[in-house]
Parts: sequence; structure tokens; C-alpha cells
Amino acid sequence: MGPARRRDALRLRGGGSPPLLRLFPGRLSAFPLFLLALLLGFASLLWLQLSCSGEGPAPAGQPRGAPRQPCPAPAPPLPPHEEPSWAPHRLALLVPFRERFEELLAFVPYMHRFLSKKKIRHRIFILNQVDHFRFNRASLINVGFLESGNDTDYIAMHDVDLLPLNEHLDYSFPEAGPFHVASPELHPLYHYKTYVGGILLLTKQHYELCNGMSNRFWGWGREDDEFYRRIKGAGLQVRRPSGITTGYETFQHLHDPAWRKRDQKRIAAQKQEQFKVDREGGLNNVRYRIESRTDLSVAGAPCTVLNVLLDCDTNETPWCTFG
Repeated sequence: MGPARRRDALRLRGGGSPPLLRLFPGRLSAFPLFLLALLLGFASLLWLQLSCSGEGPAPAGQPRGAPRQPCPAPAPPLPPHEEPSWAPHRLALLVPFRERFEELLAFVPYMHRFLSKKKIRHRIFILNQVDHFRFNRASLINVGFLESGNDTDYIAMHDVDLLPLNEHLDYSFPEAGPFHVASPELHPLYHYKTYVGGILLLTKQHYELCNGMSNRFWGWGREDDEFYRRIKGAGLQVRRPSGITTGYETFQHLHDPAWRKRDQKRIAAQKQEQFKVDREGGLNNVRYRIESRTDLSVAGAPCTVLNVLLDCDTNETPWCTFG
């Protein structure tokens, strides 16, 4: 088709060029049309904003001074942890705690950023023991499990003084079995092969299969070793990280033993008990009361603080008291 025929094809019925084409002299190109469409779109948005805010002229047929229809509210953005790209499971991060506030102030915002960067949906539970008995990490984890709600489907038993430094550490749903993040090859202090302390992930189903942890361990230590035997007794296999090359620099250990000494006292009966497997107790017989439940934000990071009052049968475990 020649130039003359192309011009004829663009003419409207009755002769003449379309009004928009008359704005552009000579041969028409794509860029002026794109620029015009952009300007018209901006003008339309401006007109809509002025008309619904009451600052522009009244629409045709509407009396002057009549109330304008409000501008449509923008759809609220989804919270980051509700984005479809995040992992489908939700982690309950269980942190046994007593009077270690300087570590807590570092732990909560750090772990919230770490897990959010990995797109792990999570809730952080600070299990604060407020009774007058000796510290019982295992019982607090049992309490955290029972109080963590139905919106979480796996747990991390997580020490408050241990921060993961390697972003390749896996905190995802441990479907194949318990996953020991702070493995002996990576933990800065504990290197024996049956160690499962520090940071351990389990599905809630697997934790129930083990009947949780024993409630007989008052004071510091040994509850993890007993729990390792429970895992094996339940027919589960502990898995550990692979491909991590940072060795003992994989975690930051915040605890200062000179400033905060551990309660390592053992009486004679407790020494005999500490190497036995508790085949009766666990989730089924933990005795406690929640004194308060408070949702807090630490440097913008959300967490839930449970003030926990544990109970102790001094006939069964007389070593639960400091005396």
C-alpha cells in the first residue's frame, strides 16, 4: 500500500483526519502516542482524586455543595509473614529464660530479622520462670509447647545465649525428623556426638511422640542428654546441618560465665538420677501455672512473654529447691 493509500485509510468517514492525529504534524511515530497516553492517564488520576476529595468542580448533574463520594481506600498490604512466598509452616521459637535480660534484648530482634530474611513464619515465646524453684529448662520447653497454640506446627528449643551467624543454617520444617541446628561440629562449646542441646527443631507430632522432655532436671544440664535417649526410643533419627564451612564460628555465644554463673549443684540423689531415662514423665505430667501472658515488641521485633510458675513435688525431686 502506497503513502497516499495509507493516508486515505486513516481518514474517517466524511473526510478529514481523526482529531488526535491532527496534533502530530507529518509522519506519526510510537513515542508521541505513548507520551500522550501517559499524560491522559495522569490527568485522569488527578481528576479522580480532586473529584472525590471535594477540591475539584462538581460532576455534571450534581448540585454545588453536595457531598462527594469518598475516594476508594487502597487495599491494605499483606503483613510480610503472610506473603505467599513465605514458607507454609509456622515455627514456635521456645526460649527458656530467667533473669538474662541483656541477652534477651539482643536475641529477640536478631532472631526475628534472621528468620524473616529466610521467610520463616514464626512466633517467639519467652518462657520466663518466676517461681522460687531452681531453673528447669526442660519443663519450660514443655510449657512452651503446650501454650504455643494451634497456629504453629513445629518448635525450636532455642537457648537465649546462642545466635546463628551463618545464613545457610536451616530453620525450615523438619519433616524427616529432629534437626539439630547447633550440631557438635558447629557449637562453640559442646562437641560430643550425642549432644542435642542449644538449638533443636522438631515437628509437634514428633515432640508428642517423645512425650516431651523430662521434668526431673532442676538446675543446669543433663536434660538434653536424657532427651536424646527419648528421641532414639521413639524411633527417630537426629539430622544435622551439612555443607556449613564456618565451623565453631557458626554461632555467637553470648553467655559470660564470670558474670552469670550456672546452677550446677548436684546432691547425691540427683547425681544418681541424671543418667537415667525418665520413662513416665514429660508432657503428660508437667505442673505449672501461667501467671501472665504479654505480647511485647523488642526493638520492633514481636514476642510473647509467658511468666511461668512451675510446681515441684519435693518427695519426687527434692533437689528442685535451692536448700
